[in-house]
Amino acid sequence: MINLLFNTSAVIIAISILIALYRVAKGPSMPDRVIALDMIGINLISLVAVVSLILETIAFFEVMLLLGILAFIGTVAFSKFIEKGVVIERKRD
Repeated sequence: MINLLFNTSAVIIAISILIALYRVAKGPSMPDRVIALDMIGINLISLVAVVSLILETIAFFEVMLLLGILAFIGTVAFSKFIEKGVVIERKRD
């Protein structure tokens, strides 16, 4: 019974990722695309967590941590690009 719940939640999360991919491709503006990419990162973390529960292992915890760090860095970089036009500022004197 609990396996059915885990499988159903994995399918729902996968559908949510597909919807976010559509928003990345067809987003009306750049901030919408950045939010959709962040949503994909969060959904990937939750999908890995559900797969870890299905397989009854803790081997994927490091993967979830790395995905969280990469999603955060990507969101910050895209937001900085939208705001200033560059990700890394170089000051020349």
